[in-house]
Amino acid sequence: MRQWLGSWTPSVGALVIAICFTGSAAAHVEPADLDRLGKVDFKVGCSDPAQQGFNRAMSLYHSFAWPQAMAAFDAVLNADPACGMAHWGRAMTTLDNPFVWPANLPAQKLADISAMLEAARTAGLKTEREKGYVEAVGAFVRDREKLDHRARLGAFDVEMAKLAAANPDDKEAAILSALVTSANFNPADKTYANQLKAARALEPLFNSLPNHPGVAHYLIHSYDYPPIAKYGLAAAKAYAKIAPGATHALHMPSHIFTRLGYWRESIAANLASAKAATETVFDGHHAHDYMVYAHLQLAQDSAARQAMNQSLARKPVDHFAAAYAYAAMPARLALERSAWKDAASLALQPSADVYLWTKYPQAEAVNAFARGIGAARSNDPRLAREQHARLVTLRDVAKEAKLGYWAEQIDIQATLVVALASCAESKPDICVEGLRQAAAREDATEKHVVTPGPIVPARELLAETLLTIARKPADALKEYEAVLAKEPNRYRAVTGAMYAARQIGDRQKARAMARDLLKLGGKSGAGRFSLGQARLIVASR
Repeated sequence: MRQWLGSWTPSVGALVIAICFTGSAAAHVEPADLDRLGKVDFKVGCSDPAQQGFNRAMSLYHSFAWPQAMAAFDAVLNADPACGMAHWGRAMTTLDNPFVWPANLPAQKLADISAMLEAARTAGLKTEREKGYVEAVGAFVRDREKLDHRARLGAFDVEMAKLAAANPDDKEAAILSALVTSANFNPADKTYANQLKAARALEPLFNSLPNHPGVAHYLIHSYDYPPIAKYGLAAAKAYAKIAPGATHALHMPSHIFTRLGYWRESIAANLASAKAATETVFDGHHAHDYMVYAHLQLAQDSAARQAMNQSLARKPVDHFAAAYAYAAMPARLALERSAWKDAASLALQPSADVYLWTKYPQAEAVNAFARGIGAARSNDPRLAREQHARLVTLRDVAKEAKLGYWAEQIDIQATLVVALASCAESKPDICVEGLRQAAAREDATEKHVVTPGPIVPARELLAETLLTIARKPADALKEYEAVLAKEPNRYRAVTGAMYAARQIGDRQKARAMARDLLKLGGKSGAGRFSLGQARLIVASR
């Protein structure tokens, strides 16, 4: 029987997730501590009480506290029914998080936004600047029957840039323009043109407006990519201090910490966010997924399991980020620990009267992907091919739902699983070629903000196969190093690089990798086989 890399691990058992979703995004309630939100000064032509309320509403908006922002804008309208910009604020809030917009927002939501903009015009817009804000959002919802999401987002970006240029003293216009530009990125653009354009606009404001929540927040999003993540570290360290009353502000720094492999900092950030999040918001589940991932990179397996259980003990939430976390956490716990048989048996319990997983095909795909990898590495190609077929079906569901990005990601997962099935069928050449193709495709895209990282990087699967099946340790080492350049301090990649270096006789590199591994997990108390091997390598002459 083939021995896959790191095959020894304590059993975690088959993890069964019973998912019951309740409520909606509009019903979410954040903690009561919403006073510490940073400082926003957004001038509007409304009464003094309405102006104060508007600033608070925008401080909530800038930390993506949608239900509270909507309630705050409603309060502004109660204070001043003629404050047309409050209707604009409601429209912006209804747009939700621009970084997770699907290919097409629901038609009803777009219609609602259009109605809110008309209400803004009717209530009264006091200046050309205020009219510019309304018409910029109008560019996004206009011609929605004719133009796709990408075209309308581009129009929104153009109009916001014009507004900012026409009002150079309006810092809020510059900040929101940068937000839209950053969100208007091409996942295949490895120059990160729009993200860096947004960052260039925000960096001077980070110095001049040190207490503004949106500036730090949007800088983190703009730099949330491996080659440029280091530039977002200052914003990551600042954001939680600027707006400690917002759960999202407590979590967002972990995006940069994760990109840089700062696992302890990520755990601390998400622990604070999860504690602050109430039972009915998705933030707690999202934060726990990040925690599970970080704990596993430090070989803190018991802590990872505890974080997962804490999430699953919360009141279930019907939200994509929560659904993704529910599927991702048990998958990570099995795969990161090489518990292949456990991964192969991971189960979902879909029930038509409580939840249909097909609502979020990209979440269910995580389960199929994990099961496929686990099956192939347990030498069960039949089950692996069953999971491949399941992934193809989920890919088609995503296509039909016009989730273009996720359809591509699911197709990459399907390619990986069918390639690994070929390995289990003693067809190593076909396996390696399929893994290479999938790795190249994955490298050409970016991870989604909903996840701290790939469930398993495609290039890491390629590296492990080159090492353990193709018996090409030198080639494997190059692939592991490529993974670590993108995902620094990733435990399994460090482990693989250590083994590969030892096999080619590069004792210096093997010791360096072993020391890195012990820095990550040496104090965890985990019984991982790789930690024992690292200690032997460091101690050997």
